[in-house]
Amino acid sequence: MGFLIKLAGKELKDIRLYIKIAVENIIQGKLISFPTNSVYGIGGDPLNLSVIDRIYDIKFRDRSKGFLLLVSDFEEASKIAEFNEIAKKLVKKYWPGQLTLILEVKEPRIIPPEVTAFRNTIGLRVPENEIILNILKLLKQQGHFGFIIGTSANYSGESPSISGEEVKKKILSPLDLIIDGGKSKSKLPTTIVDCSTQKIKFLRIGEISKEEIVDFLSDNQYQKEEENQDE
Repeated sequence: MGFLIKLAGKELKDIRLYIKIAVENIIQGKLISFPTNSVYGIGGDPLNLSVIDRIYDIKFRDRSKGFLLLVSDFEEASKIAEFNEIAKKLVKKYWPGQLTLILEVKEPRIIPPEVTAFRNTIGLRVPENEIILNILKLLKQQGHFGFIIGTSANYSGESPSISGEEVKKKILSPLDLIIDGGKSKSKLPTTIVDCSTQKIKFLRIGEISKEEIVDFLSDNQYQKEEENQDE
């Protein structure tokens, strides 16, 4: 088991050293566990094939199932995937936040096909948790891509972890670094919406309800129609 760092209750200015340590671990091809505002995650460099293999092995994950990526911002996300107008609207409303979007991979692809289980779609999210978001931003600031694999910190088929201590108890295979930011604000996973076509599909309902998203898109479309009538 690697280092467990307790950061709960600390302000951002007091944890910058630990964010730098986490970034160094990622760059070196190591695995970290980190808090989000939903559940705890396991992550690493998605361009490193040994990292991808190690996460599959640690989670006992079926290799026909790909991984989601956490990204620092829309600019980084647009390097990975194609965003249609619906996806852009959802990004503007819900990122950073509790919404994961499934999108068509941009060609030429920079993400190894092993990350997506050789599919032409990928899941992306900009997290709002201060710790992991600042890790992603620092990766980008240092000249690396501002994204990492972000999969729940649990064995496949088991319930996700909601604290660093729980990750430490659950994951028997060694992680290099566990960042404990206290208990998750929500035990619900993120909502996943497939925007790879013009007709969206709800793949998982989490913190954000289906009704909220449908209402938002409907209102947005109504406003657009009104604007067109005024022209």
